[in-house]
Amino acid sequence: MRQSSKDYKRIVIKIGSSLLYKNKKLDYSILKAISRQIVPLVKKGKEVVLVSSGAIALGMHILGLKERPRELSHLQAVAAIGQNELMNAYRNFFNKNNFVAQILLTWEDFNSRKRYLNAQNTLNGLMDYRKYGLTGIIPVINENDTVSTEEIKFGDNDKLSALVANLINADFLIILSDVDGLMDKNKKTVRVVSEFTAQVKELASPTDKKTSVGGMVTKLEAAKIAVDSGIACLLANGRRRDIIFSALKAPQSSGTLFLPKRAYFELKKRWIAFGTRPKAGIIVDQGAKKALLNKKSLLCVGVIGVKGVFETGDIVNIIDNQGCEFARGKARISSNALDKVKGSRQAKEVIHCDNIAILNNV
Repeated sequence: MRQSSKDYKRIVIKIGSSLLYKNKKLDYSILKAISRQIVPLVKKGKEVVLVSSGAIALGMHILGLKERPRELSHLQAVAAIGQNELMNAYRNFFNKNNFVAQILLTWEDFNSRKRYLNAQNTLNGLMDYRKYGLTGIIPVINENDTVSTEEIKFGDNDKLSALVANLINADFLIILSDVDGLMDKNKKTVRVVSEFTAQVKELASPTDKKTSVGGMVTKLEAAKIAVDSGIACLLANGRRRDIIFSALKAPQSSGTLFLPKRAYFELKKRWIAFGTRPKAGIIVDQGAKKALLNKKSLLCVGVIGVKGVFETGDIVNIIDNQGCEFARGKARISSNALDKVKGSRQAKEVIHCDNIAILNNV
């Protein structure tokens, strides 16, 4: 764990669409309450970034729709209408001494290393302005639903919030929803999760809400990305009074706290592990898998197959002979070239150890 809760400085807060509705009616009071908690934190020097759902939900409300459009073009149109409404709401709720900076992202902004670093520089630049006395800049991030297609969609803002926390090397990720946290089989809140076991994953269930996507499954996936990156993550009920203040003061009693790993990915490997969507893979034998788990590079001799097409510099899945993806890495050779030399005894390096992120140690 990098630091205690009192030392959290860079904080990402995710606000779910489910918080915008109360008794099936649009409710702005939650956005107002959360905004009012953020203002004093920013004034005290905390660096707060919001990842806010709600554009599609607000667009649906404006258009009088009761269900999410299924046709992509209609969904994009609804998002375009709702995004402006969402930003207006935040501008109204943050006082006049604070500035709202809107940032819309898609998978392409993470998948490309250049665009990833550009997004990182933009967010860091916004937070750097406090050096010049502009302490009240609050970035508000959402998926760019107006142009996203299925190929470049995150699918939910839970994962986006974890990737943003990763992107800016945050200390704390707070995911606010309409639930008190992860519930055990007796419907009691699990206060602390120190390891993602099979039993923990079994407690998750998907959402069936009309205005949102995701559910507990996606929240657990987001929490795992955070803790694997050394970032503490709290899942809490955004409707609780002063929940953000409580989360920073006593996170273990405010919801479900996911403890960060002590041995976590450094920044570049976080991008390799989580910030990309590999479309191809390399299949390795057990000897190569053992070597990779021991922080060695991947050589041609350990490769038994190529899955899909990739070029030099692409991020690929690394798969064992049982079909399990256990790592990702940046290829130093194309799939076409590798297919010709796989299994050979020459000590040609396929992926350098510095460019390999181990996802699963078993």
